[in-house]
Amino acid sequence: VDQADNVVVRILSRDGELLDSEMSATVEKGQEKVRVSTKVAGHELWTAESPNLYNVQIQLRNEKKLLHTVNRRFGFRTFEVRPGEGLFLNGSRIRLKGVNRHSFWPDSGRCLSRELSYSDVRLIKEMNMNAVRMSHYPPDVHFLEACDELGLYVLDELAGWQKPSYDTKTAERLVAQMVKRDQMHPSILFWDNANEGGWNTEADDDFAKYDIQERKVLHPWDFFSGVDTDHYESYASLQNKLRSGELYMPTEFLHGLFDGGHGAGLNDYWNLLGKSKLGAGGFLWVFADEGVVRSDREGTIDVAGNFAPDGIVGPYREKEGSFYTIKEIWSPVRILTENLTEDFNGLLDVENGYDFRNLDTCIFKWEIVKFAGIGNWEEGRVTLMHGTVRGPSVSPGKQGKIDLDLPMGWSNADALYLTAYDSDNRNLFTWTWSIQRPPEHLKRAMNSRRTAQLLVEKDGDTIRVSAGAFTAEFNRETGLLKGLKRNGERLSLTNGPRLVQITATKDETLPPKIKIHKEKNYVILDVTNPVYGLDSLVWKVHAGGYLEMKCSYTCEGEYDFHGVTFDYPEKLVKAKRWLGDGPYRVWKNRMKGTQFGLWQVDYNDSHPGVSWVYPEFKGYFSNINWLEMETVEGALAVATDQKGLFLRLYAPRDGQGSRNTAIPHFNGDISFLHAIPAIGTKFKVAGALGPESQKTKANGRFEISLYFFVDSPDSSSLTRW
Repeated sequence: VDQADNVVVRILSRDGELLDSEMSATVEKGQEKVRVSTKVAGHELWTAESPNLYNVQIQLRNEKKLLHTVNRRFGFRTFEVRPGEGLFLNGSRIRLKGVNRHSFWPDSGRCLSRELSYSDVRLIKEMNMNAVRMSHYPPDVHFLEACDELGLYVLDELAGWQKPSYDTKTAERLVAQMVKRDQMHPSILFWDNANEGGWNTEADDDFAKYDIQERKVLHPWDFFSGVDTDHYESYASLQNKLRSGELYMPTEFLHGLFDGGHGAGLNDYWNLLGKSKLGAGGFLWVFADEGVVRSDREGTIDVAGNFAPDGIVGPYREKEGSFYTIKEIWSPVRILTENLTEDFNGLLDVENGYDFRNLDTCIFKWEIVKFAGIGNWEEGRVTLMHGTVRGPSVSPGKQGKIDLDLPMGWSNADALYLTAYDSDNRNLFTWTWSIQRPPEHLKRAMNSRRTAQLLVEKDGDTIRVSAGAFTAEFNRETGLLKGLKRNGERLSLTNGPRLVQITATKDETLPPKIKIHKEKNYVILDVTNPVYGLDSLVWKVHAGGYLEMKCSYTCEGEYDFHGVTFDYPEKLVKAKRWLGDGPYRVWKNRMKGTQFGLWQVDYNDSHPGVSWVYPEFKGYFSNINWLEMETVEGALAVATDQKGLFLRLYAPRDGQGSRNTAIPHFNGDISFLHAIPAIGTKFKVAGALGPESQKTKANGRFEISLYFFVDSPDSSSLTRW
């Protein structure tokens, strides 16, 4: 290097072509720095939506002899923090939709590969995030290279936490090392001077010494450089932050724990942050559960109780339900049409959530589908029609309409699926709408059955009603279900319907009375003054060999959940199949991210922080049309002709010491509900997370209508009825 007398600099495209004429400068003996400059034309700007990269090639020469060459990738972009206005990239406002990411892998700890770095960036982008914070230390270089290449905005962070972590001399040395190493990455928008009080403020001005761009320095958890990054605000305090007049961008919010946080509460938070002039974005905590494989514990993964299972994905990047909730909420394509009305003509309302792209760069693929009915486990979803349309010309932040141009006959199918793809063919999200209402699905099961002679027996405390091979048994004193049979094989669905978490509003001292009416095609059991606070309960055993139930109840107040439940032994269950939203469970404050469809899941008893089996078998599920369970006793199907009922299937497990994410429980196994609970985060109870996280207000009469079908365990090929 000491022999060099000139330096030559060339800017090359990714294909190696010279972008402009090369630059050169003379190097005097002993000279340590040389500055060259030029102006280029015809180049493309770098953004997370269009990560256009170039190469700069620097050569040291002695006359014509090449002594040394350095190649670096970079992107053309500008970045500004405009007080009171927002963050501006290339002159356009952006909001950061981000996540914190630790460097961690169960088999290797903090030693990661280039392949894993790229895989993590792809997963982050798959959630439609555009930003990542390097908590709480600089990452591997290959992770930053992945952010440059694939398109993620980065907060690069000096290590440190909770209290000043270095003396000034050490802090200045570490700042110099980090900035010199990382300054060429266009993905880096900010430097973080440590975390949550870990900063040494004497080093704040050192970042600019080595960064020609003079990027702003943040103090995460503090107000600095014109940006308030305070952590873990409640919904109410977030509202106050956005009235303060200062830009607000929490570098940590909605601290996940087990199934709480992340997607739960995000819709309300983003409706504030994303729509406020002062909302510059935010970063969820955290990307992945962090656990190590313990060879001394037979290869189990240790996440230190509730200290480290905070991720949106599991240790091996298993996707939990919040992954898809985030994907929908942060999708740059936002479908605004929630339900298909009877006069739907193929036009869907859409909003462009991109910062730079027009929606005409996207492709939309639609499907019209039919679902297999109750009992047909070997069949699934059949596509009847499909098509592709280009997105409409809609500028960032604007709204428009997508015309699907659906063919004749589409409305006779069961559902409409729509998937948006960006210009890189990346799946942004799939939206679904039910076309047929629940009664249509139910009629298929009812109409396929043969009628049989109806018989009524009274035996001790039991009323037994049969229709051919089908039998329903009821408690003669309470009117509750005692069990169902098919071909003499008992299926132990019992003790329902019982109300859950509702204070009775009727006189419970009056004994129930059961009136039996036998008609040609059904037997009615009308239970007057039913137990457990029900206003009414009517059973109808149909000659077709199935059971109908209608009940009602009145409740007033605020509830985590309300509805009815039945008992069925969990140990007897093998699998479930259902038509409704899925395949992931939901919470009141995490309803987005599911799709309406036909789903099937084998039984699992997923334990947060111990096992990572997704989707979970147990929990709350929305928009149920019908549920079918395969058990050791046979098959049980329960259908409804109502729209919008929730199913709770057994009590899901709590994680160790979960506190705010502890799940409200009630006694009951298979439950049909009008309201379900929200879930909290590691640091906040559910009620602090916004409107969607509040208990459900109830004031009036509620009805539940169910239909029960059973089959014996010896049915072949799981095809029944």
